[in-house]
Amino acid sequence: MGNAIGQVLPFAVGVLLSPMPVIAVVLMLVTSKARINGPAFLLGWILGLAVIGTIALSLVDSGSNENAGEPETWVSWLKLVLGVLLLLLAFRSWKARPAAGQEAPVPKWMNAIDTFTPLKAAGAAFLLSGINPKNLLLIIAAAAAVTQTGASGADQAIAWAVFVIIGSIGIAAPVVIFFAMGDRAAAILQNLKAWMAHNNSAIMAVLCLIIAAKLIGDAISGLST
Repeated sequence: MGNAIGQVLPFAVGVLLSPMPVIAVVLMLVTSKARINGPAFLLGWILGLAVIGTIALSLVDSGSNENAGEPETWVSWLKLVLGVLLLLLAFRSWKARPAAGQEAPVPKWMNAIDTFTPLKAAGAAFLLSGINPKNLLLIIAAAAAVTQTGASGADQAIAWAVFVIIGSIGIAAPVVIFFAMGDRAAAILQNLKAWMAHNNSAIMAVLCLIIAAKLIGDAISGLST
């Protein structure tokens, strides 16, 4: 189990450091429906990681052979492909970073956040956590890493629970700040949103580059054995 948990940690941190979802939840926490939409967004985020992760684990595990814990060629190739895709995403994110003093753009759908119902907030979070390209690549990579350890089904479930918990900290933190600090939370959340928005592309680029290097390194190691 310890090996499986160790394998998911870097990918969970990659999900944790997702600026745009943090911006989205902060925007929800400054609307009139903050007390219901904030927790709904967090719940949708957790469900997205859990459901899509479970599907990924099942698909990857179904392709594994009896040599539990042995590096399989197809898993190494999968890691290589995921690593290359993350490299491309890192390059794209770096190119998209705003110039000094320039305001970073946010997705158009965020302008309608104040009209979201709890169901829509949860649905948006589900898509952002499990379906957006960066997180989906990390989820698949984490699933491949876990199944390759040869851990039992129960240990895989525990490892994935750790993945979900760590990957949800970035979303949970603003919600906790909102309920714990009340009116004093507004300034903190606003500063967090501004910083995340301006540094989103740089954070994404560095993050994707580091994880891509790990995946490609693991793939090369696996293919050379």
